Formats: sequence, structure tokens, C-alpha cells
Amino acid sequence: MATYKGIQGFTIQNLSADPSNPIEGQVWYNSTSNVWKVEEATTVGSWATGNNLGTARDQLAGAGIQTAALGFAGVTYPPSTPQNITEEYDGSTWTAGGNLATARWSLGGTGTQTAALGFGGAPPPTGVNNTEEYDGASWTGGGNLGTERAQIAGCGTQTTALGFGGQAPVPLGGDTGATEEYDGSTWTTGGTMGTGRRNLGGCGIQTAALSFGGSAPPGDQNATEEYDGTSWTAGGNLNIARQGVRGAGIQTAALAFGAGPTASTELYDGTSWTSNPTTLNTVRSSMANAGTQTSALAAGGFGTADSAATEEWTGAGAAVTKTITVS
Repeated sequence: MATYKGIQGFTIQNLSADPSNPIEGQVWYNSTSNVWKVEEATTVGSWATGNNLGTARDQLAGAGIQTAALGFAGVTYPPSTPQNITEEYDGSTWTAGGNLATARWSLGGTGTQTAALGFGGAPPPTGVNNTEEYDGASWTGGGNLGTERAQIAGCGTQTTALGFGGQAPVPLGGDTGATEEYDGSTWTTGGTMGTGRRNLGGCGIQTAALSFGGSAPPGDQNATEEYDGTSWTAGGNLNIARQGVRGAGIQTAALAFGAGPTASTELYDGTSWTSNPTTLNTVRSSMANAGTQTSALAAGGFGTADSAATEEWTGAGAAVTKTITVS
């Protein structure tokens, strides 16, 4: 007769706490909570509620991964007050980080929790082109963008970043497809997007980036474009046109989520977008974003008011711990 140990290669353990790195298929008994648990792969991605930001705000930027993220800058209503706040997420709780030198909203953000980049944005009465770099404790000045703009998207790392799209110059300028590349000190001109747009989503790295959604006349966009380090080419369209959308992941495994009036989530495989049946719990746009296609974070944004809500995405195929129910 086959045994669990014979099939799985390990016995069922009696533990006072869940194991830190359980293996898919592992079963154990948690003697503290008096329940049986199992580690299994998810079949459909889903959003779960995390702890709120300390300050509710809209049009903030994000960086990092789900368990080590940043949310910074933004604007609070009413009145329209630009923020220089930085908050750090450890996978459970947000804590205060170092303040930006320039309060602003609608800026681009990328990098990691200890090596992040914030650039552009729109404090009144005009926008900015300055860049700031975060070292895990404080922000310092970097090189200026060549074009002053807000509602810009970004991706990459602190030393190899990409900024693209937006509204330039602020506040009355048109939508732009301009792209700039950052080398850790200086921004230089890259290839121009086929469709100039603002308030768009982006993810990836400097030489393999993705742009999607946004706003341009006559309205919300569903266009997707792929960057190879030199030029942009058309990719598969989003299923739902939207602005204020945010993203996570890489060019061939991306996630798009949110943007009023939809809370829908879509996944990109390098060719086409597929709608996921699970949506954000709170409809909102212009959130801080971080993570990958299988492990992402959405924080803040605007729904019916400024939001402090945090949600964590676990994608299909990711291992999760579940309680075994018996009767």
C-alpha cells in the first residue's frame, strides 16, 4: 500500500508554526492553530487584502517586489496637495521611509526598495524634470529628464531605467511618445512610441520594456507597445482600454490591473492579453505598483476618494498555503 511518505518523499509533520519554505504537495499539522494545512499551486490568480498605507493618496509611484516595496509621492484631495511621503512595505506592514526632496504626483517610479528611482511629475503650477534616487533610507538628486512631463511611465533599475510617455510640458501640453534612458546619472533620448499617451502602464527592463493603456485623443487607449532598447513595435491590445492602469512583471510575462472604471486584471504572454476572472477588490486607478506577474502589489490610488488600500496578487501556478477542512 502506498504511503504519503512514499509518494511525497517526506512525512506529515506536527509543527507549532507553518514552515517558512513549504514544498508543493507538503501536508502538515499546525499544533498552535489546531488545523491541517497543505501547500498547493493556485489554478486562478487572485487579489488578497493587505494592510493599508499610512497616508491615503492618489497618483503615487511604486518600486520593488511584493514583500519589499515602496510607495512614494502622490497627491491628496481636497485640496490638491502634492506629497513627498515615502512608505516601505515588508509584505505585511507599511512603515515611514525618507521623504522626497520635491513633493509631486504623477511621477515615474522603478527599481527596488533599497535602490529606487523617482522622476518627472506635476506639482503646480508646472511639471518637473528632476530625478531622485533612493538608497533605502534617503533620496538624493540624480540627472534631469530631457523633457519636463507628468503622468509618465517607467521601468528598469536605478542604473538602467526607462521613462516613456506622459504629458509634456505640464500643465497644458499634449500627450507624448518620447522615451528616455537612464544610466544612473544621465537621461538620453530613446525611440519614440508609436502612440503618444499619458497615464499609461509600463513594466520590464530598459532593453525589453512594455507600455500599455493610457489616454490620448479621443479617449482611453488599449494599445500595447514593446521596446527592444532602440525602438517600439506594436504588441497585442489590452482587452479593456483604460488610463491610470498599472503593471508588473517583464515584457513576456506582464500583469495589468486597475484603472477607473474597471478593476479588471489582464496577463500578457509576449503576444496577447488574457483577462483573469478575479478583479481588484477595490476599483481604483493610478496606484503604486510593484512585483511580478505571479506576485504583485497595488497600493493607494483613487476610486471614489483617495485610497490607502493595499492588495497582493498571487498568480496562477504560484504555491500557496491552504487550510484543509474536514467534517
